[in-house]
Amino acid sequence: MNSFHLPRFKGRITPSTIILCFAAVFLTKAMCSTNPIDVEVLTSFLNSVTNPEALSGWGQGDPCDNNWMYVLCSGSRVTQLQLKNAGLKGELPPNLNQLSSLEQIALQGNSLGGPLPSFSGLSALTTAYLGDQLFISIPSDFFKGLTALVTITLQNNPLNSTEGWSLPTDIIGASGLTTLILTRTNLSGPIPDFLGNLTNLQELRMSYNNFVGGIPASFKNLLQLSRLELNNNGGNLSGPIDVVAEMPSLAVLWLHVNEFTGPIPPALGSLVSLQECRLNDNQLVGIVPSTFSSSTSLRILTLKGNQLLGPIPKLPISDPNNYTYTGNKFCQSEVGAPCTTEVSALISFLEYLNYPISLIGSWDGQTSCALKGVGCDSQNRVTSINLAFSQLSGSISPALANLTYLTKLVLNDNNLTGTIPESLTTLNSLMLIDVSNNNIYGPIPAFNTSRVTIKTTGNPNINKAAPPSSPDGKSTSPNAGNTSTAPPDLSPPNSSKKKSSSPVGAVVGVIGGISVFIVAAFIVLAIYRRRNKKFRRVLSPNTAYLKASESGDEADLMKLSANRISSSTVLDVFNISKRTENMQVIEDGNLLISIQLLRSVTNNFSKDNVLGEGGFGVVYKGELDDGTKIAVKRMLASMVTSKGLEEFQAEITVLTKVRHRHLVSLLGYCIEGNERLLVYEYMSLGNLSSHLFDWKNLKVPPLTWERRLKIALDVARGIEYLHGLAHKSFIHRDLKSSNILLGDGYRAKVSDFGLVKLVPEGGKYSVETRLAGTFGYLAPEYAVTGRVTTKVDVFSFGVVLMELLTGRKALDETQSEENVHLVTWFRRQLGNKGSFFQSIDGVIQVKDDISKSILSVAELAGHCTAREPYNRPDMGHVVNVLAPLVEQWKPADDSEVDDGIDLHMTLPQVLQKWQAFEGNSMTISEDMGDCPGTSMISLPSRPAGLAQTFASNDGR
Repeated sequence: MNSFHLPRFKGRITPSTIILCFAAVFLTKAMCSTNPIDVEVLTSFLNSVTNPEALSGWGQGDPCDNNWMYVLCSGSRVTQLQLKNAGLKGELPPNLNQLSSLEQIALQGNSLGGPLPSFSGLSALTTAYLGDQLFISIPSDFFKGLTALVTITLQNNPLNSTEGWSLPTDIIGASGLTTLILTRTNLSGPIPDFLGNLTNLQELRMSYNNFVGGIPASFKNLLQLSRLELNNNGGNLSGPIDVVAEMPSLAVLWLHVNEFTGPIPPALGSLVSLQECRLNDNQLVGIVPSTFSSSTSLRILTLKGNQLLGPIPKLPISDPNNYTYTGNKFCQSEVGAPCTTEVSALISFLEYLNYPISLIGSWDGQTSCALKGVGCDSQNRVTSINLAFSQLSGSISPALANLTYLTKLVLNDNNLTGTIPESLTTLNSLMLIDVSNNNIYGPIPAFNTSRVTIKTTGNPNINKAAPPSSPDGKSTSPNAGNTSTAPPDLSPPNSSKKKSSSPVGAVVGVIGGISVFIVAAFIVLAIYRRRNKKFRRVLSPNTAYLKASESGDEADLMKLSANRISSSTVLDVFNISKRTENMQVIEDGNLLISIQLLRSVTNNFSKDNVLGEGGFGVVYKGELDDGTKIAVKRMLASMVTSKGLEEFQAEITVLTKVRHRHLVSLLGYCIEGNERLLVYEYMSLGNLSSHLFDWKNLKVPPLTWERRLKIALDVARGIEYLHGLAHKSFIHRDLKSSNILLGDGYRAKVSDFGLVKLVPEGGKYSVETRLAGTFGYLAPEYAVTGRVTTKVDVFSFGVVLMELLTGRKALDETQSEENVHLVTWFRRQLGNKGSFFQSIDGVIQVKDDISKSILSVAELAGHCTAREPYNRPDMGHVVNVLAPLVEQWKPADDSEVDDGIDLHMTLPQVLQKWQAFEGNSMTISEDMGDCPGTSMISLPSRPAGLAQTFASNDGR
């Protein structure tokens, strides 16, 4: 409190002296009195809280004169409200901004709620700690006039929880702002780019909100920013993260659990101040920059759950908990191990194409032959790349020259730029390069034209310098922006969109085209008449009409006629001009197979050929003329209803969309009258269930622990692909040991997709569906509510792990009542560490070298079968737990198995292989049944009354 000192007078006291003393007393009292407006505001504050006793002494005397608790003054003005941990409840007064000299307010440790009052006009305010309260709204003028603001925290307040809110532009008036904390405040919309104008910002935290879009480019102006937190924004933040690498002071970066895409910028790892970088659970692609390996300041780096490729970088981070990288597509499981030459070349190929997610999403990053569009020989060496009509952009990587066995490079009808790499001339096996209808420019390298065919039509700037660019940076080539997706096999060599450079050329082209068409028509007609005359019969009605599913043109169809004499089916291919009235179209371009052929190879569906029976049909073994074995699933006649047809179509639709080494592949199908048949690859060793529970009757050796581990990993990889690596996300819904089939070498594949459901876009929400699946494997939330997420499959997989560990069935009616359900029994055993190994399958010899892995798998099984879905891991995590356990053995039977079918070949290629084996017989038989297709665009729901899937005991 200020004081007023009177001078000492020597001599007698005069009346004037007395008057002067009284004036001094009154002046002192006037100087100590709090500004009446401030008193009014504080009184309103006292009346707004519901527990005024917490503000002891308030309302008694003068706030500044009597030193009210929590109130600090300068002269007669209130400058600080230090209310931290006061335990207040209630609201703030609406007239709080009338404390015009207020410099600091601290509300931590209270439970204040209601609407936040406006702070507009508090021009002296430098610090406001308003976080961790219950404020429900914030006025639009809250930040207006806060010109002195340095620090403001509003975290963990349910502001505008229904409609959300956006930061107003008024905040840029606080040009000296250094700390802005807005975590969990329901912010929505794009991140404001005007925040880049707050160039003094050092700490910006806006995680757990609902922002959409990307990180503004203006953030490159935040040169003093040391901490940026944008994590967990509902998965709605996306786009590249390049701008964060331009913040030289950045020490802590949290971008995890969003949908950021693109590569990690190398400059990010070069930031000398970067200590903590959390990028996990996004959609980042490409190779982790080597700059992180040389960082001397980095102590935390989380990369798990992305689409990262290449080797796992070796970093100078000692604590393994601070460096996470699982759930990616790294080429090796060992840190620092390099990729193979072919994988490295393909990664470079993807890099030059800007890492298209359509290719990366379905690739494991380890197996060259598993990349979409890549074909391999019997020794798994890359021999072809066919990505025509794939909407690719970017350029062609010179690193393709490292694919030494490459014979074909087909990239026509995309939006590629750049030149044809000179390095490709070193490929001695190369026979074809097709880059037609792109934006390729520059000279054509000097290939050996006697051996290599080069197709470059439709590239206006070929053999010319680089084309000029439009103002927006895009090529001005007429092909720029070309999004045509018509399959190459169904398009004429010269696309109709390419116009002749002169009217004469156009006329000549039209006349030439008509001439060729007339000649071709006469040839076809002559062949037709000759065959009719020779065999005295008409063409077989068994004709499949396949739609060019990517062209979008119903008139662009291909006709495929099948041959009964041999196992080949692709004989005559020619374009038909328009659809007939009774023609049905198959969307996914898979070939329908003659029922006569299927009857022949299954001995007319003989009982001796039965592999297994299920809920709506029987599976038969078949053998083609060249020795190739197949499995034919035949629907029961009682199931042939409109709903049964929907079920049949569902399985076709799904199986044509997913192809993976650990998923049973669909080879073809037939629809004729009441017959519905699917043709699969043959799995020689039957299902896992029989090898676990019936191996004695089968007279086969029991499964070793190493083999069980490898089977578990195979299945996990197949389900991981279904959940997130396919071009859509699928839920199996009926994963169980009888739906896991074993091929030669005990290679495991997941079968029975009749119950598969598509996950909604984004894969983050549950699907309400008719209950399906098998009791014992059903997740509790699915069995009770019918709502299903990918975590339903994780639960079922956990049950399969328990079966592999214990040799017991998911439901075993031979056990006592409390032990019938495997999951319940297993949890009890797992809790008893002392006797746990007694619950392991007796045929497994538990030795020291496997006991640790058994415990790891048992713990994983427990996590997978957690009661709450959110407590279960995703399948990517499961794969990364199992893979190192399998790696330590490297079983001798782990090599790739030749099942007689190259699953990286398309179905027409497989059929051509069969045809080559049989010779060149081109005779058309008259005794084929009609197998028209049906249009399949979406997955229908499961028909009522089908309680189990087709192959519950499938032995394919």
